[in-house]
Amino acid sequence: MQSAALSALFTTPAGLWFVGAGLTQPIFNAGRTRSRVALSTAQQEEAVLAYQQAIQQSLREVSDALVGYRKGRDFREQQLLLNRAATDARRLADIRYRGGATSYLEVLDSDTRMFSAQLGVTQAELSELQALVQVYRALGGGWQP
Repeated sequence: MQSAALSALFTTPAGLWFVGAGLTQPIFNAGRTRSRVALSTAQQEEAVLAYQQAIQQSLREVSDALVGYRKGRDFREQQLLLNRAATDARRLADIRYRGGATSYLEVLDSDTRMFSAQLGVTQAELSELQALVQVYRALGGGWQP
């Protein structure tokens, strides 16, 4: 009796639709599955490329910040040398004035150059410290802008 019921299952029209739907569904589903796999692969490749670009961008930022800091440090050192020279020139101008070899105008001119050099040192120090902040920021400084 059970075998007759099973054989009748495939001979009835409902059974044919059931078997037909079961056979056609994997065909249509296989295309959808391949499309989903291709989409997932493309999304994975896109994510890998975005990650690589982010790494390259961060390395570029760190490199630029380090170069900026080194240039700022070198510039500050040059400004310090200029300040020492201006301070020495001011001291010598004062000695020459006290010795009567020159007028006070030379001392005032030396003062102006010395103050300008001191201002240059201060600005160079500020620039160097700002470059150092950029290095920390590029390395992930731990704060939100």
